[in-house]
Amino acid sequence: MPHPIGASRARAATLLLGMLLGAGAPAIAQVGVTVGVGVGLPSASIGITIPYFPTLVPVPGYPVYYDPRLSLNLFFYDGAYWVFSGDQWYASSWYDGPWDLIDPRFVPDFLLRVPVRYYRRPPPWFMGWSGALAPRWGEHWGHDWDARRRGWDHWNRSAVPPRAPLPTYQRQYSQRNYPNIDQQRALRDRRYRYAPREDAPRRNLEQQHGHERESNLYRGKAPRRGERPRPGEPRP
Repeated sequence: MPHPIGASRARAATLLLGMLLGAGAPAIAQVGVTVGVGVGLPSASIGITIPYFPTLVPVPGYPVYYDPRLSLNLFFYDGAYWVFSGDQWYASSWYDGPWDLIDPRFVPDFLLRVPVRYYRRPPPWFMGWSGALAPRWGEHWGHDWDARRRGWDHWNRSAVPPRAPLPTYQRQYSQRNYPNIDQQRALRDRRYRYAPREDAPRRNLEQQHGHERESNLYRGKAPRRGERPRPGEPRP
């Protein structure tokens, strides 16, 4: 069975979102952060505040950045910020949210491959694992997840895609003048032209821009590896 999604507060917000949106509720639920940027739903904090633009450095050999100075599992990959906190993955186009809760079945492979040593605040179940290897996600999230994502930890290391450019325009914004969601959209559209390659960051950007298109990524159905996704379905 896949690992259950969520601490109780995040679960409550997801359930409420489902009641509000009906049976077709997406598998990605937008939640607020501790600075109070939200989407009009009851607060479901992910318990972090990033008060300034992070110091992002490359993870050697991976198209991913991390911040070695934060006591937080913060990454930047494919044009989006990613946080692993409270056993959940979250994504945002801005460094301090608002954040989307990402179903474990749709977290990009290259994030899952980042070695344990680059998690600045590893969960207890990382204990005893080699710092040079990726976390054992299949052991943690269960057989169903592992079957759907088979092969996530095997890739051609000589054909790693280039890292996305950093959105350095965000450096001039801090807690004092952090933009609201509408301002974030306008600033990103004007000053950051990178288009995500992968489904999860692309859907995250579309959702934050108010373009919630119907797809299996939102409905919680992931094609197995080797199956040909139908038009509009995410690739595993």
